Amino acid sequence: MNQPHRVEHDLLGDRKVPAEAYYGVHTLRAVENFPITGTPISIYPDLIRALAQIKLAAAKANEQLGLLEAPLAQAIVAACQEVIAGKLHEQFVVDVIQGGAGTSTNMNANEVIANRALEIMGHAKGEYQHLHPNQHVNMSQSTNDVYPSALKLATYVGIFRLVDALAYLRRTFERKAEEFKDVLKMGRTQLQDAVPMTLGQEFSTYAVMLGEDEERLKEAALLIREINLGATAIGTGINAHPDYAPLVCRLLAETSGVPVITAPNLVEATQDCGSFVQLSGVLKRVAVKLSKTCNDLRLLSSGPRAGFGEINLPPRQAGSSIMPGKVNPVIPEVVNQIAFEVIGNDQTVTFAAEAGQLQLNAFEPIIAHSLFKSVNHLRQGCLTLADRCVDGITANRDALRARVENSIGIVTALNPYIGYAAATSVAAEALESGKGVAEIVLARGLMSRAELDDVLRPEVLTQPRALPHRQG
Repeated sequence: MNQPHRVEHDLLGDRKVPAEAYYGVHTLRAVENFPITGTPISIYPDLIRALAQIKLAAAKANEQLGLLEAPLAQAIVAACQEVIAGKLHEQFVVDVIQGGAGTSTNMNANEVIANRALEIMGHAKGEYQHLHPNQHVNMSQSTNDVYPSALKLATYVGIFRLVDALAYLRRTFERKAEEFKDVLKMGRTQLQDAVPMTLGQEFSTYAVMLGEDEERLKEAALLIREINLGATAIGTGINAHPDYAPLVCRLLAETSGVPVITAPNLVEATQDCGSFVQLSGVLKRVAVKLSKTCNDLRLLSSGPRAGFGEINLPPRQAGSSIMPGKVNPVIPEVVNQIAFEVIGNDQTVTFAAEAGQLQLNAFEPIIAHSLFKSVNHLRQGCLTLADRCVDGITANRDALRARVENSIGIVTALNPYIGYAAATSVAAEALESGKGVAEIVLARGLMSRAELDDVLRPEVLTQPRALPHRQG
């Protein structure tokens, strides 16, 4: 059956557009041209809201500058407010990966907002003689300033959601560090026994690492808030009022709640993707450290009998279709995979930013897709790791204590008292004979029982301590 349609016209000719669609001919052609991922831009609602916020701010600026008639501006603003509130997002249908430097995304926004504004004014969709997607919704704009500005708005919001998720995970590790503060264990370097520490110290390290990354993300956000709106095509501001750039920036800040600022040089800002590269690098940093932490959790919980077996991760699902009773560290494993993806996304952003030519980078759509995936997946990974794994970790206290007492590594604590040469000899004998270090030290008369007990206390083994001066 033939579906109802309307006819729209563009540079290439006439096309039938579904009658009920709020998008138009430009969007239709983009959908046909870019059947790449099957994922529409509506998967990123922050981006859709950012586009609408920019169109709203532009309409208000153009009205205040006497360039856009009040009834048209008011209809555009009303349509944008609906999109900001979450309506019509399903009409943003172009693929997340597209050619054209984001023009298809910008036109998708222009057409949806124009057609909804036409309805608000009492006209039918497609009656662009009354309000036009390019002439009115896109007034004083170009894809080349709208798209990167929308990307920065959306990314800024996402950064602070990720910061909140990192803080949530950090606090979860902090609680565990407090719970395990008195659990003595052996530290390891290069997977070999090193010196004693507490499990609380180990877990507090993970918390500190996360806290550092919270701060690095906030620093990256300062660069992201610098936009090029008002640059129009290449940064010269052609077809825009001289007062438009500062005015639209102020209105956009009011509308979005994001403290955006206008770049000092709009030609530079239109072609430079450095802030995206910087952010992507920070996201990679977060991913690397999260993955390292998950590697540790998997290693420390390995076993239960043939591995380290120092901690127990909460069981979440059966681990094998053939081995009864097997439980795998599935939550750390999924976070590891998120990290691998983010590291790959950083490579994509790097290549895309480098590939820019002259006054524009045509590859910002893949930069956007990569950054949004990294931010969103890292956020979900942090929340999942906190709730489904870290919060339920328990310690095998007795096993940890026994390993400390039996470890040759504690001989390091005796160096200041018996000397390096004697300590080395004790370690060698312990390794060969299987005897404990304390047993050998006492048998050789190197220390008294009282001296040995004092040195091997947890609070002495796991923190700096003033040492007695020894002669010789």
